[in-house]
Amino acid sequence: MSKLMQSIDARTQLAGTNRLEVLLFSLGKNVTSGREEVFGINVFKVREVMHIPEITQAPDMPKAVEGMVSLRGSMVPVINLSEFCNLQAEEQPNILMITEYNKHVQGFLVHAVDTIERLNWDDVKAPPSMITSQMSGLVTAVSELQDKRLVMIMDVEKILAETAGFYEDQNIYSGIEPHKGRSSITVLFADDSSVARSQIKRTLDRMGILHIGVRNGAEAWDKLNELAEKSDADGVMITDTVNFILTDVEMPEMDGYVLTRKIKSDDRFKDIPVVMHSSLTAEANQCLGKGVGADAYVPKFEPKELAATLEGLLY
Repeated sequence: MSKLMQSIDARTQLAGTNRLEVLLFSLGKNVTSGREEVFGINVFKVREVMHIPEITQAPDMPKAVEGMVSLRGSMVPVINLSEFCNLQAEEQPNILMITEYNKHVQGFLVHAVDTIERLNWDDVKAPPSMITSQMSGLVTAVSELQDKRLVMIMDVEKILAETAGFYEDQNIYSGIEPHKGRSSITVLFADDSSVARSQIKRTLDRMGILHIGVRNGAEAWDKLNELAEKSDADGVMITDTVNFILTDVEMPEMDGYVLTRKIKSDDRFKDIPVVMHSSLTAEANQCLGKGVGADAYVPKFEPKELAATLEGLLY
């Protein structure tokens, strides 16, 4: 386990290259299909991999939450991923992955961890409808490995929303008021997580800001060019059509770093403020965002902070 984590620690310099590295893991051999599916998680989000310690049970736990483990003085919730995904495995999980998403720390029970694979985001695609249906929308992206296996990248934010309600507390929107300055403000936002897109929409709706949503950087770039062509045909500036761009970092086909760099290097778009919106909240990630030209970097699932950031850029 320690060698694996050393390898993870040494491989966090890929942001801005449209590449990522994922730790591959298995949820066991499916008793129905007989297959062992391969899943992946960005190494940036893995803090530790260990054999399962003693899990403390608690009453009224949400679906698939096994209990809590004590980790250096903190109690960390443990989620059984195969149970959450309704995958009937032949054996019990025996590995615990400790992960961090947007300052939330949790453990995922898995059956095995494999290798670290380097992927190009342009080879990572939105999942076909069959996989989306089979996995109840829990897979945000897929990619074929060199050995022809298919790796599925989960929407961990959706898992955390459904198991712990981290992102569904209505109080997180309290205090967000309609914008009282400029009218007809439009934000183009890109995010591959359905949970994140829903929260972004609610935040912008409360501010009275119009929005156009897409699922990844490639779609955002295509939409931006489409809007620029229409604006040119109408005899208006693109900056009068799109006032802000809000982008996630990790997205299939084109990540947020590459999208931001393309926007800021294009004379048509360079004056449109770009706000990066990510669960990768480490200082290194924020520096990378600013290095490619982002005007601000906001943690995901902090609607009030997002609203305050947008308000600040409006003046």
